[in-house]
Parts: sequence; C-alpha cells; structure tokens
Amino acid sequence: MPLICVCSPKGGVGKTTLTANLAYALARSGSKVLALDFDVQNALRLHFGVPLSDERGFVAKAAESSDWSQFVLTAGGNIFVLPYGEASEEQRLFFEERLTNDEHFLIRGLNTLLNYPGLIIVADFPPGPSAALKAMSRLADLHLVIMQADTASLSLLPHVENHRLTGDVLNRKAGHYFVLNQSDNRRQVSRDVTAFMEQKLGNQLLGVIHRDESVIEANASQQSVFDFSPASAAAFDIELIAKRVAGILGVKIGDGTVHSKPKMSGF
Repeated sequence: MPLICVCSPKGGVGKTTLTANLAYALARSGSKVLALDFDVQNALRLHFGVPLSDERGFVAKAAESSDWSQFVLTAGGNIFVLPYGEASEEQRLFFEERLTNDEHFLIRGLNTLLNYPGLIIVADFPPGPSAALKAMSRLADLHLVIMQADTASLSLLPHVENHRLTGDVLNRKAGHYFVLNQSDNRRQVSRDVTAFMEQKLGNQLLGVIHRDESVIEANASQQSVFDFSPASAAAFDIELIAKRVAGILGVKIGDGTVHSKPKMSGF
C-alpha cells in the first residue's frame, strides 16, 4: 500500500491539480488509486467530477466514526476519492486537535484503507506546515514537494531543507523529492529558476512540468489532462513523473485508460 504525500511550502503552485493528475497517471496501470484530501479548501474532489453541491467528507464525521473508508466516493474506473468535505470550525478544530495530540487517531481512521490490498494512496495537504502533514509523515512512503518556477517558490526552498514543514525529516522511507511546476520557456525568470533548481536539486528534482493551457481547460471541464489532451506537454511531463514515482515505490505503470466520468458510491 504505497502512500504518497503531496505538499508545498507555498500556495498557488498547482499542488492539488498535480495530486489529481498524478492519481490518474498512476491508475493507468489498472491499480486502484485513492485521492485523499486533507486541505480545508475541499477542492480535490472537483478534479474527479464530484459536484460542487456534494458536501460529503470525512472530517466532519471524524468525531463519530473511527473508520473513514465509509466516506470514500467512486470517481469512475479504478479511481476513488476521500474528500475533506464541508466542516464547521468546531469540527475542523477537533480534527486538528486529535491529529496533534492522539498519535493513533490517523492510523485508526485510515486503517481499512491502509490495509486494502494493492491500493495506492495519493494525499493532498494545505500549503505550509499543518497538523495533518506532520501526522501523516509517520506513515508516508514518499513525499512530493511541489514548487513553481518563480522566485517566490525559490525563496522558500530553505523552508523545506530546514525541516520547517513538519519540524523533522520529511520522509524516512523512500525520501522526499521535488516537482517544478509551470516552467515557462517564454519567460527569462522562469528559465533561470528552472535551471537553478535542476542544478541545486539534482536527482531530488523528479520532474519539470511545462506551462500548458490544457491543464486549465481540463480543470474547467473536471477531467484529467490525460482525458482532455493526452498529447499535451503537461500530460507527457506528469506521466513521466508518475513513472519515476512508481519506480521508486516499486509500482508497475502500464498503458491503461482511466475514465473520469463519475459514478458516486461507497468504496
């Protein structure tokens, strides 16, 4: 059961979009993939065709249920999503307090999913440090840190290197790697940042995703970039990153097809 955490020290870098498309890419082999949302914005579900009006999620029910698998939605094909859901401030604070003070809280909630044969979990987190990211780091097999090809992201690179995201080493299993998003060859600053990151990070830079309008259009239509524009530059870049992630984790990647049309039901 590989568990991948997707995080970033900065918001607005395309982290949630990449989480969704990475899940689609990993599912192309025929393996079951669960996209898990720990971000209060509750936006990950929208990439899988879950209606905006659907407020279901696991955070609001965390005080009542110790098994979060019952809140998983089927998003079509072999992809599933566990939304954060709509939660009151009281429910959110309870959830974060339990994550911080009960080291078994997360394991209890995810136990069924963590033990589901062959399931790959790709978890999305809010930008910067969070109680969920710190708690999940104990369980994660791999962390992907998403940065953007701009000076703002570049200035935050020390936050990752100095353990400011969790207060400790980010991952003690397969390690942590970086993905540079929205690299734009038309802009000098973007080219310079990309070149610097490639030199600075070396093999820790798992891939570079080039700026591609197909991603924006795919998001608007609630499709993966693979379904919307399979020949696009972004689709190629993300597929390559998925193959590298799979190689690190020992997951087989094939040439299957994932359909994004949803049929909402339990896991």
